[in-house]
Amino acid sequence: MTPSLRIALLSSLGALALAGCGGGTADPAKEQDVIVKVTAPAGKSWSETVAATADGGVVMGNPEAPIKVVEFASLTCSHCADFSKDGIEELKRDFIDTGRVSLEVRNFIRDPLDASAAAVVHCAPVERYFPLLENAFASQAELFAGAQGNPEGGEAAMKLPPAQRFPALAKAWKLDQFFQARGMTADQVNACLANVDNISKLEQTTNAAIEKHKIAGTPSFLINGQLAEGIASWGPLRDRLRAMGAR
Repeated sequence: MTPSLRIALLSSLGALALAGCGGGTADPAKEQDVIVKVTAPAGKSWSETVAATADGGVVMGNPEAPIKVVEFASLTCSHCADFSKDGIEELKRDFIDTGRVSLEVRNFIRDPLDASAAAVVHCAPVERYFPLLENAFASQAELFAGAQGNPEGGEAAMKLPPAQRFPALAKAWKLDQFFQARGMTADQVNACLANVDNISKLEQTTNAAIEKHKIAGTPSFLINGQLAEGIASWGPLRDRLRAMGAR
C-alpha cells in the first residue's frame, strides 16, 4: 500500500492521525488474588457470546467480566495478525470462556485496504464478526496480494466519489472475491461499501481512540479502561491477565 493512497483516502473523509504497528515490552503488575470462574449460560460458551458496543466495537465474553480488555486493531497491521495467530485461541479458552475476561475489538483504520475490509467485516451479522476478523488476519498475505496486484485499478478507484470509490476498490483489489470465499455475496459487499457511513463510523472510532486514549499504534490494549502501556503482543498481555487473577 503506498502512502499516497492512504493520505488520499483519509483526506477525502476527514483528518486521521497515522498510526504505527506494534512495538513495546510488558509493564510489571502486582499479582492479585485468583478470580473465581463464571459459568456461561446453558448451551453456550462465553466466547460464543458477542454483541456490538456503543463505542463502535464488538465484544466477546461475559458482559460482567471483572477484567475487560479492549483491543485497537488494524487489519493491515502484521503485529495485529501475529497477536491473533499467537493468542486468540488461548485467550478464548483460558480467559474468556472462564468468564473472567471479555475482549472488545475496535477497528483502528490506517489505509484504504484496512478501511474497506473492516467495513465489510462490520457489515456481516455480529456473530460473524470474530470469525471473519480472525480469518482476515490469518489471510493477510492474500489481502496484500490482491491490492498489490492491481495498483492502477486502485489509483483509478481513489479518484471516484466515495460512494463509488469503495466498491471499485473492492473489485480492483479482489476484496469482493476474498469475502465471497468467506460466505458473503457480491451484493452484500457492494452495498456495504457503497454506504459511506460504514467507512465514516470506522473513522469516528479511530479518531475517538486517538483523542480519548492517545492510541498511536496497533495493536494497543485497554484493560479496565486504562491503556496497557508497552503491551503489544500476546505473551505480555497473557502475563498481565494472569497477574490480575485470571489464572
